[in-house]
This record gives sequence, structure tokens and C-alpha cells, in this order.
Amino acid sequence: MNLNLGEKTVLVTGAGQGLGRQIGLAFAAEGANVAFHYGSSADGAETAADEAVKLGVRAMAVRADLRDGAAVSSAVKEVKEHIGAIDILVNNAAVTQNKPFLETTEEDWEAQIDVTVAGTLRMTHAVAKQMVDHGGGAIVSLMGDSGRVGESRLLVTATTRSTTLGLTKSLAKELARYGIRANAVSIGLVQTASLGGHTGDADDERMAKILSAYPLRRLGVPDDVTPMVLLLASPLSSWTTGQVVSVNGGYSMP
Repeated sequence: MNLNLGEKTVLVTGAGQGLGRQIGLAFAAEGANVAFHYGSSADGAETAADEAVKLGVRAMAVRADLRDGAAVSSAVKEVKEHIGAIDILVNNAAVTQNKPFLETTEEDWEAQIDVTVAGTLRMTHAVAKQMVDHGGGAIVSLMGDSGRVGESRLLVTATTRSTTLGLTKSLAKELARYGIRANAVSIGLVQTASLGGHTGDADDERMAKILSAYPLRRLGVPDDVTPMVLLLASPLSSWTTGQVVSVNGGYSMP
């Protein structure tokens, strides 16, 4: 199926590694121009951009500390100047931590709040302004199922991720007049390098227990998630906004 993403310009946050990187490359494979945002994973973002260019699209790696509003605004302008005005924003960057709540400190909370919540707001604010100026766009935000159903040892992560629900639905209502759609994809555990941030140091017995919560009896892989992100970003979903779609192997069911 042609998703009509050719020549769209996409910015994916946290795209120097893991799921974000794969999402960016999936857009490139559909003919979209892609900006791979990173905070510290420069090598991953730059090699991903190189791979995307080989697919015949424009691509770049762009650094921004999501805790710094000026850096975020500068990155968004840089993307527009180098590969085009942003049509699609994928909010993927987040900080997670597997730790009993009573053992956490305010410093633990701040890192997650500053990136997952405030950082997402900063990036969305900057990109949405640009989208308004050129007639619309699509925003797809990733979140973990912990933000919908709760999760032991992921209380702070679940709290920050739950804000994606309110953000998505509010964006959909407020920005529709500008031709901007907003949707979210809520995921279960996906096997990437950051998996340990969700599972901690799980031994075989603990992993078996985790898998038993999934009716499909396996964790996800990036290719399980990317099709839904691309579909929601596509013009083929032009009458879909304000929705939270679960891609989670059956872990939780709305």
C-alpha cells in the first residue's frame, strides 16, 4: 500500500537508537525526508541519516537537548532550512527508570519529567507553530502502556507517560482548525537497547513472568510498531485524530 508519505518531511525525536531510529528509517523507506533527532546518540543518528540518504531521500541528524527551549527551537529551524518544513512530528524521546517508588528521589523524577513531559511539550510547541504557518501536519506521540494501566516499579515513568493521553486529545481539539492531527501509539515492551530501563535486571524467571502477561507470548520488536506510526501519520488517516491506539501484543486491552 502506498501511504502517500513521499516528499513529506518528518522529525523523529530520540532517533539515534532503538525504536526511534527504526521509525525514522521506515519513513525514509516510504519516500519521506527524515530528521533524526538525538540528544547524545550522535553516531546512531548520523549513520541512520546516511542510510536514509541511500534510499533516495533528504535526511539529517539534528541534536537538541529537549530540556533547553532555545536548543529545540533552533533544531526545528535547522530542519526546515536543510530538508524542508516539518509535515510530521513523531514524539518518541523519553527517560524511563525501573525502581521502587519509595526508593526514588526528586532527582530521579526531574530527569523523567524534564525530557518526557516538558521536552515533548517544547518540541511539539515549536513544530506546531511551523505546521500552522504552512497549512497543517500530523503529530504522532509514543507512550508506554504503563501510562494507561499503571505498573509496579515504573510509577514515575507511568506518570510521565500518562501525560501523552492529555496532550494528544487536547492537541487534536485545539489544533484541528489549523489542519493539524494528533494521535498516540501506546506500546508494550519492545526489544531494543533500552529494554532494561523498563524491566530492570530481570532474570529468566522474571522474564517468564513478564511474557506470561502477553497473550501472544512474546515481546514486541520495532517492526511491530512502525506500521501503525506510519499509518497514523499518513494522509490516509486524514479523518483520524485524538486517538490512542495500542500496539502491545495484548498486554492490556482498552
